[in-house]
Amino acid sequence: MRTGDILLSALRGVTANKLRSVLTLLGVLIGVASVILLLAVGNGSAQTIRDSIANLGTDTVTVRASSSFGGGGPGATTSEGSTVKEITLDVSEQLADAGLGHVKAVVPQVSTSLTVSSTDTSSDSVSIIGTTPDYFDVSTSSIGSGEAFTEEDITSSAKVAVIGSELATTLFPTGSAIGQTVTVDTVPFTVVGVLATQSSTGTDDPNTVVVAPITRLQKSFTGFGAVSSLLVQATDSDDVAAAEGEIGVMLDQLLAVSADDTAPYTITNQTTLLETQAASADSFTVLLGVVAAISLLVGGIGVTNVMLVSVTERTKEIGIRKALGATRGAILGQFLAEAATLTLVGGLLGVVVALIGSNFEIYGTQPVVLGYSVPLALGVSVAIGVFFGVYPAGRAAAMRPIQALRAV
Repeated sequence: MRTGDILLSALRGVTANKLRSVLTLLGVLIGVASVILLLAVGNGSAQTIRDSIANLGTDTVTVRASSSFGGGGPGATTSEGSTVKEITLDVSEQLADAGLGHVKAVVPQVSTSLTVSSTDTSSDSVSIIGTTPDYFDVSTSSIGSGEAFTEEDITSSAKVAVIGSELATTLFPTGSAIGQTVTVDTVPFTVVGVLATQSSTGTDDPNTVVVAPITRLQKSFTGFGAVSSLLVQATDSDDVAAAEGEIGVMLDQLLAVSADDTAPYTITNQTTLLETQAASADSFTVLLGVVAAISLLVGGIGVTNVMLVSVTERTKEIGIRKALGATRGAILGQFLAEAATLTLVGGLLGVVVALIGSNFEIYGTQPVVLGYSVPLALGVSVAIGVFFGVYPAGRAAAMRPIQALRAV
């Protein structure tokens, strides 16, 4: 029997019971679409986080006090009894003036969370950042309108602030925020600038912050102890590792950290964050793929059920064909072709549904279809059809003509 005849017979067999075939196609369709879409969601989520981290800057290093140190105050000591200083504004200035070869700028930051109000409305738990004018050059937070505060504002502890674009809209929905007054807790600040809108990076939304002179925040809210962190800019993205080393050596000197002591700070860069995120994202994507593969497996089991019913219903047909000389291979090929046709068509429809679905956000994530997921899901669906069709096809091929005709 020619291949064309086998395929034609398989097509007739598939269309003989349209409702049953459609329901089987639907199971395969859902499985294939689930595999592609869930992998796309995992990839889209990873891409969003990856872009957010990259937007933090590839040439910056962040220095934070270790939790074990926790800003122990002027009396904190090393294991040998020598006094350990906190990372203060003065330490930041000494780092900036040290002439480190791979360090371009050192930006101190203090932070807190307070209620910010205008005359008409207020916003709770707003992130308040105290820093220097270099913050707007080193970080990704740039001025969208108005201007940044100045070094003179730092010196005079001026009550001026730059606020995020979303916060500006919330507090002043009917007009510009520039020149207006906002109250942070009980302290009034004049808005001199509004940050350009940027993408959110996790739980910290850069569009809802207040950025003010560090000396003003220390005087009004945080005190003049340790700063929250240092944002260090390397001379070039290729010099980040060298800048880390220089900062570490200099901080050990300034904080009187000996070789036997644990450093009271941690230094991180975006490369470290990206590596951690990549590992987590890969695990998340694989987990989603496994969950989706289960639905594809269920669809394959449905193919087995349908083919077994088809073999039972067509016992007479099988007997007649064998009596007329159809070989075992021809019968086997026909039923395998039917199973493969069902899963191939279902797989193709699943790919179409997945590609359409990837154009829409799913739980706030824009899916990004992985290039290999389409042929993988389609190939697996056909393979499952053939695999789960082997047993029913084998039963059909093994029937003896007399037994098949007698069973009718």
